[in-house]
Amino acid sequence: MSIDKQAVIAEHQKGSTDTGSTSVQVALLTERINNLSRHLTANRKDKHGQRGLQMLNGQRRRLLKYLERTNYEEYIALTDRLGIRRGQRIVR
Repeated sequence: MSIDKQAVIAEHQKGSTDTGSTSVQVALLTERINNLSRHLTANRKDKHGQRGLQMLNGQRRRLLKYLERTNYEEYIALTDRLGIRRGQRIVR
């Protein structure tokens, strides 16, 4: 299964030329993670795929941490929109 990158970018971009903001990157990574998770449920012995999933999760976690530090309101809105669980780091 492939993801429709243009649709994801169009849904999460801030302006007409925004293709690489943090929220767009997190949304694209989330789509890739969901796609790979579906693959791994059918192919449990795919160890290289499991490593790839861990790498994608780490990259998304780092981007979310950055977004939480810099723009907390956007972080809350993005995690709610994408259905990502968030930790209890910052109390505001």
